[in-house]
Amino acid sequence: MIHPKPRPAHTAALTVVLLASVATFCAQAAEPSAPMALRNIMAQLGRDIQAVAGGISTEDWTLVARLAPDIARHPEPPPSEKMRILGWLGTDAGRFRGFDGEVHDAAVAMGEAATRGDGQAVITAFAKVQQGCLACHQSFRKPFTEHFYGVR
Repeated sequence: MIHPKPRPAHTAALTVVLLASVATFCAQAAEPSAPMALRNIMAQLGRDIQAVAGGISTEDWTLVARLAPDIARHPEPPPSEKMRILGWLGTDAGRFRGFDGEVHDAAVAMGEAATRGDGQAVITAFAKVQQGCLACHQSFRKPFTEHFYGVR
């Protein structure tokens, strides 16, 4: 079998295409990751928490009762993102889920108390929601953003 002799123009063109492809790949890898779905979920939770705080301050128990289930049963990230997060969490996944469970249970209790019009119980449960959020954020927010977004 006879192999044609490579022509210098073809070799140069292939080299340019290959280098351009590598440069493009490297540039894309260096760009910060697009926001994950979890960021939007957390932003909505933040808005809901702020609205609950406003509802508590005006004793709008109907509003608190309406928002509490949204906090308790917030959406989860898509399966592929969830697997990335759980892989990163490793052995801390149980702790992460524990914080989520604490927030869930406190938000359910807050909604039940709001339905009864029991302001003191709403405030107690709201404090537990906030404590669960704070504990999770203090444990995971900084290393999470560093790992997934390169933010220090």
